[in-house]
Amino acid sequence: MQAISRLRVWMGLLVLATAVAGCSSRVYSPDGFTTTVILIRHAERTLVTKELTDAGRARAAALPAAVADYDIVAIYSPDLARNVDTVKPLAKARALDITRLDPKTDIDEINRRLINDHPGKTVLWVGNTTNLDRIYPDLGGQGSPPIGYGDLYILEVPSDGETRVIKTRFGD
Repeated sequence: MQAISRLRVWMGLLVLATAVAGCSSRVYSPDGFTTTVILIRHAERTLVTKELTDAGRARAAALPAAVADYDIVAIYSPDLARNVDTVKPLAKARALDITRLDPKTDIDEINRRLINDHPGKTVLWVGNTTNLDRIYPDLGGQGSPPIGYGDLYILEVPSDGETRVIKTRFGD
């Protein structure tokens, strides 16, 4: 009898795990829109102070030219100095504010803000390895997320269908 109870528990856990694995947090643009989301990681930083290094500041200075062809309407960043400092040159060049989010903001909330607050527009998220590895696949990206310094991924997120991804680099 005890063996049957254990088997039922294991079967229940297996069913639950399968159901959770099948849940998709895939995000699409609102009906009729394709929203462009540019994803980058913050530039190089020191290990101790976590401030941008000289190479990181040079990479940040190269960002405006790298995205010159895109009409970016919003810049989002965790409220961390290394992230904010990476996009400051872009914000200054475009006369845009940087929307700073608590670093502990839920990924679903970040995705909602990126897609639903700007349907059909272009936005930029400067992230960290701890959030880009979730944001990227949730927006339909395939393969490795943009976690290398200088990775610049442009995602065209439709209201249905596959996301188009352009993988490039900046500041090298």
